[in-house]
Formats: sequence, structure tokens, C-alpha cells
Amino acid sequence: MQGNEKIVSTLNILLADELTAINQYMVHSEMCDNWGYQRLHGKIEKRAVEEMKHAEKLIARILFLEGKPEVGTLNAIHIGADVESQFKSDHAAEAGAVKSYNAAVRQAADLHDNTTRELLESILKDEEDHIDWLEAQLDQIKQMGVQNYLAQQVE
Repeated sequence: MQGNEKIVSTLNILLADELTAINQYMVHSEMCDNWGYQRLHGKIEKRAVEEMKHAEKLIARILFLEGKPEVGTLNAIHIGADVESQFKSDHAAEAGAVKSYNAAVRQAADLHDNTTRELLESILKDEEDHIDWLEAQLDQIKQMGVQNYLAQQVE
């Protein structure tokens, strides 16, 4: 089905965001594993897999709309030097994703592409859940101190 070029372009922009997030989260996950924070390693790796699923859904939709998925584009990746800075850079990425997905949902609705709108809304919900988890972790660090927080991340 021939899709709207504006929507295909937006989907490719969102795809670049997802591919960037996958890389950032995988590096953060492996850094946590290297530091011995197995609980964080697992949680962050799970989030990277969720972003992979988002990318897969976007690619499928682009192809359905007879577009060409642009998988060679990554945005700037922000690797944190420690767990707290990782959470902060991940939060910034997720906040940007929420803003982008909200705009894309509006665009899809304006262009009467309700299937794309529904797909984007489902991904938006996941991104909001990611922000919620990151904010909870940052609140715990603030309340108990980073050393106590990190001590709980070792299995």
C-alpha cells in the first residue's frame, strides 16, 4: 500500500532514534555487567530489546507503506561514565522520544493514517514506561545515595 511520504519520512526519523537507543542501552548494559551490577545489566538489556522490537515494528510499517527503511543512520550516542550519568543520558533520550512520538501521533492523525497512529501510540506508551523506570531509579539514588543504590544492584 502506497503510504504518505511525510509519514514514511517521520517513521525513518523515529527508526534512527530507536537504533541509536539500542546502541546506547547495549553499551550501558555491558558497562553495568562489567562493573558487576547484574540487576542493572539485565534491566537495561531488556530495555534495549524493547527498543529493538520498536525498530522492528517501524521497519515493518515503512515496508508496508512501500517506503525504504533507512537503517544506516544513527544520532549522537551519549554514554555515561557511571550509572547515574547513564540514567540521566537515557532519560534525556527517552524524553526526546516521547516528544517525537507525540508529534508523530498528531501527524498520523492529521493525515488520517490511523493504523500508523495506533502503532505510534503503543510505542509511546513503552517510552513513557521507560521514563517512569528511569525516574524511579534516579529518585532512589537521591534518597539512599549512589553507594547504597549500587550495592543493591549486585546479585
